[in-house]
Amino acid sequence: MSYMFNFKNSNKYVLVTSILILLFSVNFTNAKNAPESFAELAEKLSPSVVNISTTTVVQQKSREMPSFPPGSPFEDFFKQFDKPENKKRRAQSLGSGFIIDETGFIITNNHVIDNAEKIMVILFDDTSFEAKVVGKDPKTDVALLKIDPKKTKLKAVKFGNSNNLRVGDWVMAIGNPFGFGGTVTAGIVSARGRNLSGSYDDYIQTDASINRGNSGGPLFDMKGNVVGINTAIFSQSGGSVGIGFAVSSNLAKQVTDQLKQYGRTKRGWLGVLIQEISDDIAEGLGMKTAMGALVSSATEGGPAEKAGIKTGDVIIRFNNIEIKNMKELPKVVASTAVGKSVPIVILRNGKEITLKVTLGELELAEKDNLIGKSPVKNAKTKEYAKLGFTAEELSDQNKEKFKLKDIDAGVVITSVKNDSSAQQAGLSPGMVIIRVGQIEVNSLNIIDEAIKNAIKQKRKALLLLVKIESGTRFVALELK
Repeated sequence: MSYMFNFKNSNKYVLVTSILILLFSVNFTNAKNAPESFAELAEKLSPSVVNISTTTVVQQKSREMPSFPPGSPFEDFFKQFDKPENKKRRAQSLGSGFIIDETGFIITNNHVIDNAEKIMVILFDDTSFEAKVVGKDPKTDVALLKIDPKKTKLKAVKFGNSNNLRVGDWVMAIGNPFGFGGTVTAGIVSARGRNLSGSYDDYIQTDASINRGNSGGPLFDMKGNVVGINTAIFSQSGGSVGIGFAVSSNLAKQVTDQLKQYGRTKRGWLGVLIQEISDDIAEGLGMKTAMGALVSSATEGGPAEKAGIKTGDVIIRFNNIEIKNMKELPKVVASTAVGKSVPIVILRNGKEITLKVTLGELELAEKDNLIGKSPVKNAKTKEYAKLGFTAEELSDQNKEKFKLKDIDAGVVITSVKNDSSAQQAGLSPGMVIIRVGQIEVNSLNIIDEAIKNAIKQKRKALLLLVKIESGTRFVALELK
């Protein structure tokens, strides 16, 4: 196929041709080719990667004794083989790690050294040292070890900025899979920001081959910087299937800095229970889009309550960082210094309000058992046929009937219709409606008024905050 250009001025043709050549040149310049070899990088970085061998005492279960008739001589015969000293054995496991400081600081995974009686670090040249645990963090599965290198010169590696990683970038892993030390594998970044199970997860997904024994080893970028700690794999066979996960270096560095300084983590604590905002809940709150973190309760005396945050508020910005969804808030709060005063923007009754909150310490709150605690404050009955439930104002009788404790405000649900909006939303008898929308419920009249307003404003759902066994939760009921 050919293209014909009919320009009166030949200079225009030359100009267009030059622009096209320039555009193609820029395009090829930005495209990064696959590395010709990883050899130089592997040779340079391998001495900084260590093998970790741990010894753990494992408690064995006693063998189940056969049943004998009372006084049988066989009972004493079998007991002599079930001695207490035979119930413990030593188990060994292998993992990986990497040197971050020439004085002997080494990073690995918490699960590699957890409950270990003895930890040995084996260097690239097979020199071995016994290591001590400086600190560990089960929440992010990061641990910091220390060895005394004496006259041995250690070669340390540096953390890179994992936020600069792009999906498709080349990465290289070095570790000790199945005891084969110094194993190098390579692949690309398959995804970023993966959340596996924890509130503070920030995993890089890669197809670089990672197997058992790689845990705790480094994931490098092409500049030789550590961008992740290889931690987990997804596999039905136990071997690599090209789906591996590494703790991002930005999260790991934050944790290890605290472990090095304090011997433990010090995370910021806001003192709220939050939940995701679904489209139905957003509709019930009058929000145009579902975003932010919905406060289902604030811990009594906690930083949030002191700052004026209330149940039903939607946190949309924290410390000048936009909160796009619920999962982002715990990470941002945890990474903020304890005792720091930061701005927080909430959405309340359709208006944005900026408050100042001084963060507490998560670990101290956990120690004092404050996590998850929420503050709480005769009988009319009414059936809400359109919503599918019957409610009753609180009384001594229904409190005793449904075993309600520490409840001083709200209305209790006494029955729920089958195939109704209430049943589909998970409501059941005994649950207490504390708020409707962002208004506290102290009588059935509040619910009546809220339904009228919702219909008047042509909303599709009504938002209720209900007290459940494990705390409180917002539910959106479809208005039929």
